[in-house]
Amino acid sequence: MMPETVRPIERTRPSERRLVAWLVYRNRGYYLIGYLALVALALWTLFPVYWQLATSLRADVDLFSPTVTLLPRVLTPEHYEKILGPSYPFLRQLRNSAVVALATTAISTLLGAMAGYALTRLRFAGRTVLARLLVYAYLAPGTILFIPIFVMMSRLGLRDNLVGLTLAYLTFTVPFATWMLMGYFRTVPIELEEAALIDGASRWQVLWRIMVPLSGPALVVAAVFAFTLSWNEFLYALVLLQKQEVMTAPVGLSAYVIGDQYYWGQMMAAATIMSLPPLVVYLFGQRWVIAGWTAGAVKD
Repeated sequence: MMPETVRPIERTRPSERRLVAWLVYRNRGYYLIGYLALVALALWTLFPVYWQLATSLRADVDLFSPTVTLLPRVLTPEHYEKILGPSYPFLRQLRNSAVVALATTAISTLLGAMAGYALTRLRFAGRTVLARLLVYAYLAPGTILFIPIFVMMSRLGLRDNLVGLTLAYLTFTVPFATWMLMGYFRTVPIELEEAALIDGASRWQVLWRIMVPLSGPALVVAAVFAFTLSWNEFLYALVLLQKQEVMTAPVGLSAYVIGDQYYWGQMMAAATIMSLPPLVVYLFGQRWVIAGWTAGAVKD
């Protein structure tokens, strides 16, 4: 027989649903305004993406026509065929961007995990000062730092070198990864570490066998941030790279502007292809972040 304490809850559920339905009906005007505002915001956000894709598929005659149309008159893949052909360096630039972005992501996530754990769990002199310096390093504008970084890379002989560009990117990806992982490591119960240390585990084993598996969502967010930032970065790559052989894709886009002549079709086709890797990374990262947050919600 069902306990008496459950019956009032069961009897009140239909009335609660009717109350919610009545409140929605009464405030339907506000809900309609909210929906319209969301639709307008979505159109405002997605229209540049649509225009970029539509421009990449327009013929040159349509691009330079005096009349502007919302839809392309003729769809053509000629701009994609040009930039992906052997006479254009776009594929090499994509490869350079991928090498730099993947290296920056791996190194910044690794260093961020180790530094974040040390600043969170270990006790040593100057720990608080070092943590604050990391925040200051991340908040420093890139337009201020690129001059000393340019001088340093020039003296080290790392200009026109993907290694030098990767080291430059680490100056702002490692502080962010460290600071974010510090906040996540603080939420991990210290009793887990103490139990592992009592069982004979070293600090290194505690980090890689306990902290890192439990910090999957934070690691994914740090990796996604590092990849996106290094993939789209333009200023440092423009300053440090001059040779065509090591040029990255964002800098390569400037080659489609010659004087006062803009090759809009090829530029938008290259920009569309460049948008795909960050999109895939975000979709993949979102999946794993949600899985990581809900992993401990259900107990066997």
